[in-house]
Amino acid sequence: MDSREAHLFGIPLKYLSLVTLVVQNSMLVIIMKFSRNNLPGQDMYVKSTAVLASEIVKLCICVFVYTRENTSFHLMTMLNDLFGPESESWKMLVPAVVYVIQNNLQYLAVENLDPATFQVSYQLKILTTAIFSVIMLKKSLSRLKWASLFILTFGVALVQLQPDSIGESGQKSVSESAVGLIAVAIACVLSGIAGVWFEKVLKGSKTSLWQKNIQLSFFSLFPAIFTVFVMDGPAVMNKGFFYGYNGWTFGAIACQALGGLLVSLVVKYADNILKGFATSLSIILSAVASMVLFDFELSTSFVVGCGFVLYATHLYGMQDAPRPADYAKLRAEDTQPIK
Repeated sequence: MDSREAHLFGIPLKYLSLVTLVVQNSMLVIIMKFSRNNLPGQDMYVKSTAVLASEIVKLCICVFVYTRENTSFHLMTMLNDLFGPESESWKMLVPAVVYVIQNNLQYLAVENLDPATFQVSYQLKILTTAIFSVIMLKKSLSRLKWASLFILTFGVALVQLQPDSIGESGQKSVSESAVGLIAVAIACVLSGIAGVWFEKVLKGSKTSLWQKNIQLSFFSLFPAIFTVFVMDGPAVMNKGFFYGYNGWTFGAIACQALGGLLVSLVVKYADNILKGFATSLSIILSAVASMVLFDFELSTSFVVGCGFVLYATHLYGMQDAPRPADYAKLRAEDTQPIK
């Protein structure tokens, strides 16, 4: 059976994975925002510890799935497959470091931006991924895709004209918004680098997707631990690793850990159009949730900019029309004799 026709409890996996991705994308930014809000009588947790915890959770999930898929499981065989001389696991060191930095920047961005603005601005990762695909993978983008990237950039720029207003905490300062936007911009660049690097490694490797995810999560532990001790070592040593944790913190850790794995499922079972549709729904849900939970006020520039971003996401996911060279190739193949 084709993987795209796989079902779970009678529901096509491509739709189930997309619905889960929509919920995860929408909930992640909301839960992260709540977890970074200073609640009365509660102290703030150290965000670098949350990033490390999410990598540990992700590693445990990947190992569990890998052992379930391999019925004849042997520890030494698994270790050799994952880290042996032929595994080329060292290639995952670069995305591991990049993803840890990116995840820390996500917390910083959400802390300084409202969820709706963060969600829309974070779509710039489509632009950075496309650029690095051209540079690193030598991909050729059609005019339609370049046009969609231009529309995307224009839409995100319009969203930045949104007045800063969060009712519960008062008027946010320009400096806080600037910090959030810079964090989003850097995170988008890092997302593009790591995503394209991961794709390049997968294309040249014989190991499975789950094996690569295990390698990625394992190597991510080292930069995550390094970040905890270098950036927040004294605080963690004095107050403890789980200081300031609450239900929202554990929710943010779970959502961040599941995010990358859900994207893997969507890539396997769905197509770009459905993935773009899921992204669009996540943006809309985040905007609605921001209005309800954080007194977010929609402006004309935000609505118009969001519309451009949604349209650009749809355009980028569309299949390109065959080029003249492709038609020529098809005609040549049609003239070949049947063997």
